[in-house]
Amino acid sequence: MKVPVKVDGRELTLSNLDKVLYPDYGFTKAEVIDYYSRIAPVLLPHLRGRPLTVKRYPNGVTGQSFFEKNAPDHTPGWVRRVTLPAPGSTKNRETIDFAVVDDLPTLVYYANLAALELHVPQWRVDEDGQALPPDTLVFDLDPGAPATIVECTRVAVLLRDVLEQEGLKALPKTSGSKGMQLYADWDCREEPSAYAKRLAQLLEKQHPDQIVSVMTKKLRPGKVFIDWSQNNPAKTTVAPYSLRAREQPTVSTPLTWKEVESCEHPDDLVFTAPDALARVEKRGDLFGRA
Repeated sequence: MKVPVKVDGRELTLSNLDKVLYPDYGFTKAEVIDYYSRIAPVLLPHLRGRPLTVKRYPNGVTGQSFFEKNAPDHTPGWVRRVTLPAPGSTKNRETIDFAVVDDLPTLVYYANLAALELHVPQWRVDEDGQALPPDTLVFDLDPGAPATIVECTRVAVLLRDVLEQEGLKALPKTSGSKGMQLYADWDCREEPSAYAKRLAQLLEKQHPDQIVSVMTKKLRPGKVFIDWSQNNPAKTTVAPYSLRAREQPTVSTPLTWKEVESCEHPDDLVFTAPDALARVEKRGDLFGRA
């Protein structure tokens, strides 16, 4: 069944609204679209100007999925698109036509495509579609089992303190999966990946029982991997307030440092779409830096 709607003056056709995309939770496509529509005021500032990569789940989180960088052929003409070089493209493309989610109609368009996960780089494009220097530094904290997000929070505090000494204010969020991320405004004092790598190696040296700075799997059990490589301009990180394709409709959720410091159990930092909406209503955007 197709439903024509008008969103901020743009005409869209929504389809399969009753399709269950999170079977264990009974969460439908209509609820996904509703979530993204309601979270838009705090989500859009973090997407605006950033080339979009999505992970689509047309048959729900238990079905096949695919990453999509190139805007689909059927993308409406009013969706902003930018053509950018694609170094190292897995499909041998020289350029990619990225969509940029600058407004609510574009966000709803992608939600209707079952684009559950929204990923963006640490840089924006200007009005002419040219890439700007990175404006964000990100550290992805990934726990190696049996470590969990609880161990990530301990490492996050250590990393926060180092960044503070460097004059950078870190903001924490859950990944919506098993780990978390720290973001800081970036002033381009040097190449961001090299800078982030140096801090990760410093903390690994100071806390070798807790932290690892290399991706090698055999080194990671029971430790937290500080992934500094997300600062590579070709890489993306899940956006604040994006849904994740887990058993539940979990959300990459901004946190207070008090929540980080007091975390004692992994469940303490699991937030679903309804939780995220309630938090924003109560606290506003804890990531209000865009």
